[in-house]
Amino acid sequence: MSMPFGYASPEQIMRDKADYARKGIARGRSVVVLQYVDGILFVAPNPSRALHKISEIYDRIGFAAVGRYNEFEELRLGGIRYADINGYTYDRSDVTGRGLANLYASNLGRIFTESIKSLEVEVVVAEVGESSDGDAIYRLTFDGSVFDEHGFAAMGGQAEAVSTRLKERYRESMSLADALEVALTALTEPGGERPPVGQLEVAVLDRNREHRKFLRLTGGRLERLLAQTSTPPATTTPAPAPAENGTSTATSSDDAPTGPPPTGPEGDVDDGSSPL
Repeated sequence: MSMPFGYASPEQIMRDKADYARKGIARGRSVVVLQYVDGILFVAPNPSRALHKISEIYDRIGFAAVGRYNEFEELRLGGIRYADINGYTYDRSDVTGRGLANLYASNLGRIFTESIKSLEVEVVVAEVGESSDGDAIYRLTFDGSVFDEHGFAAMGGQAEAVSTRLKERYRESMSLADALEVALTALTEPGGERPPVGQLEVAVLDRNREHRKFLRLTGGRLERLLAQTSTPPATTTPAPAPAENGTSTATSSDDAPTGPPPTGPEGDVDDGSSPL
């Protein structure tokens, strides 16, 4: 029996859709979500003032995404509708990050399986608890897979390199300033420059706030927080000490230490037309 012209096996179709989605997500800039002593911190380089990667879903639940803005914005709005309806119909405590993650996983998996084109998105749903033991971070991929992250999560862009740098520096019960320092260090390529304050999107789920835990950090508040970070100032090479005979001891430029090579670009600039 001959195969019809243009036939492709289901396995090949799924692989092609997965590769397509991964390439689209990798073009955006990375987003970092990590726990600190009073809650959960979201950090994303984002030069666009109109399009947000980080948003509030419900009282204790935050949302972060990378990829195509129009696609993950639909997911965000759907999550808000789900939370509002369930909170009004039953009780506000019945709206949980796990329930929202399950809803997103079902929708993403269905679209990936049934649609010609999969969504080019990756999503984090984070919920802050009464204590750090009650915090939850769920990372969802384009095919509906759910990962229960502990401590931190990175997605989009060079996510693997960012995760490696996070793993090296992250520690439990950090202050907000220290957590922001760790996040920015992880998002910055070795030897690269950090994005200016105007191109950073930063928000927290602060368990100490009344009612709504989500707070967006902007302007002077963010600048004051950055001033508390422990980034060491640039150091200059000391002048060589003169030798006993009056001549100076110079070192060869070949002996100067060199930093690790860059791991790769962070992706295209987010202007609203490309994946965020």
